Amino acid sequence: MVQAPPPWQEQRKLQVLSYAIAAELDPVGHKITAQAQLNCQALVDQNIVVLELHNDLRPTSIVDAKGNKLTAERSTQDSTLRISLPYTWLAGTPNTFTFKYDGILNSAEDSPVDGLSLAHIGDPISYLLYSGRWFPMVGYSTSRFAAAITIRVPKEYTVVGSGRKGKAVEVGGDKVEYNFVWDKPGFPGTIVAGKFLPPISGSNNVRVYVTAAHHELAQEYADTAAKEFDFFSDIYGPAPTAELNVVELPDDTVPATWGPEVAAIAGSRIGEKNNYRLLANTMSHQWWGSDVSAATLNDAWIPNGMARYSEAMYIEHVAGKSGLSDVIKDISAGALAYDTIPLSSAGRLDPFSPAFQSLTLDKGAMVFHMLRWELGDEIFKETLRKFLKEYSEKPVKTSEFQKTAEAVSKINLEPFFAQWLDSTGAPEFTVKYTVYRLGNNKGFRTVGEVTQDLDLFRMPVQLRIETDGRTEDKRIEVVGTSSPYQEETFGRPRRILIDPENWVLKNSPEMRIRVAILRGQQLVGQGDFTGALTEYQKALDVNSSSSLASYRIAEVFFMQRNYQSSANAYRDALRGDDEPKWTEVWSHIQLGKIFDATGQRDRAVNEYRQALQTNDNTQGALSEARKYLQTPYRPPSRQD
Repeated sequence: MVQAPPPWQEQRKLQVLSYAIAAELDPVGHKITAQAQLNCQALVDQNIVVLELHNDLRPTSIVDAKGNKLTAERSTQDSTLRISLPYTWLAGTPNTFTFKYDGILNSAEDSPVDGLSLAHIGDPISYLLYSGRWFPMVGYSTSRFAAAITIRVPKEYTVVGSGRKGKAVEVGGDKVEYNFVWDKPGFPGTIVAGKFLPPISGSNNVRVYVTAAHHELAQEYADTAAKEFDFFSDIYGPAPTAELNVVELPDDTVPATWGPEVAAIAGSRIGEKNNYRLLANTMSHQWWGSDVSAATLNDAWIPNGMARYSEAMYIEHVAGKSGLSDVIKDISAGALAYDTIPLSSAGRLDPFSPAFQSLTLDKGAMVFHMLRWELGDEIFKETLRKFLKEYSEKPVKTSEFQKTAEAVSKINLEPFFAQWLDSTGAPEFTVKYTVYRLGNNKGFRTVGEVTQDLDLFRMPVQLRIETDGRTEDKRIEVVGTSSPYQEETFGRPRRILIDPENWVLKNSPEMRIRVAILRGQQLVGQGDFTGALTEYQKALDVNSSSSLASYRIAEVFFMQRNYQSSANAYRDALRGDDEPKWTEVWSHIQLGKIFDATGQRDRAVNEYRQALQTNDNTQGALSEARKYLQTPYRPPSRQD
């Protein structure tokens, strides 16, 4: 029997133009009871309708526009419903399907994404994320729709969604209804209901909804959100709407998600020192995702990549060029972690797989970063603004973005996009050179060659010449595997660097370490500890003194309660290259926990004190050390 392709690989056969949804949430019983009316149009002739719906939701009634009562066959493997029609629904004709359904949403067991809770009814926060398929849908992240959504909740709850019209209406004395209308094609499918305090306002109609647990941080967060909203409005032009609701999510779901006028952030991330990064990424989806979206998953690198690069640009805004360079190193590692499939073919991957995320977010971001280097800042920003203006409220294709970039820059960018979208791999640069003194005190001439391993590579590359006097930056064209260059400087060259500010996606020994560690972390997240240890060992094979690789190995052993191996690896981290610096303080803390867990309190106290002596409070390290100085660490019981 030939198995049907997953929903993201199937040809979409219908378009849902608009929804009318009414749902009642019971946080105590974890239950949702709902009705959804889908106004649809057939894209091809069909007599079987396939829609996605969360596996924990049970249709009790399905009726079409003719009043036919329909039945659905459930496929739990891909969270779909197959509905047989008693006729052929012709392409181009409308139809209306009305679903009544209910279910208990209180675990990630039957989630559309394995092991990840995306729809949950509970106290104090309920969330129904668009990605959770809590209503019948098709064409995840590519098929735009309008929606009128009514949510009924106990009166102590506040509901946040896209396009609210009017105030909450009391019904039955102990419940209220919130009505949301989004009357243009988009993705208004995310609803968050919680026991939120009255919203805290920033400027520009930015409101922050949090529970009492995060109240102290809400005003600072609102001010940060307002600054970011202004920053992106200056770069991209006005947002699709002037409203933005930043709302707290519980920590048992994704770190962040978005909808029109909505940026939802996990509560634990609101209090982090670098919380502005995740917020910037999430907020930028108002332009990249909400205003323009991918026509197909092969085009998802445009909104996903620009959201990731928006985060990088905001870091540059607050931390300067060095901050940008640091984050680009992280993005580059993600871009190379799964670089075996061309970016233009990412649609063959599961949209929630690490490979799809790394490609469309990180490699997508690097494509925009390199395009900025190729075009220059002003032309790059003009391209983004023009593209958003021309394709506002539309799904977009890669060819349309290329067309806009070429129109603004007056440059044929086909070689650029062919190289970075249709091919895989990245160059690894080496440079060799000879220095000649010029006569009559005219300085020095450097004659050299840049080599790399991609035969078809062609891009301008930054050449930095450090001399006895000032440092000079040159821009040279690298074509093919060997590119000669000749430059003159007044001071004698002491060192020559290729792409020192990381404008080009490239390989290097340092990058191979970063890639291996990143892949290891992703495997840990999937519960594959053996695979993670293999990746971390690859990093050590490149640099045997990598403190970060040793630290990550120690983490895996610690989670497995293999305390001796964990302690050995933490000591290796302390004896290593001390990169990054925080590995020192946290290795001491983790060694303290190991000694506490094995009944060696005096040795544990010594480690916590050494942690305090570093005076490094990365991720609250000093508070953690003081905590266990007062009370010994106890590992979770084995029943947990």
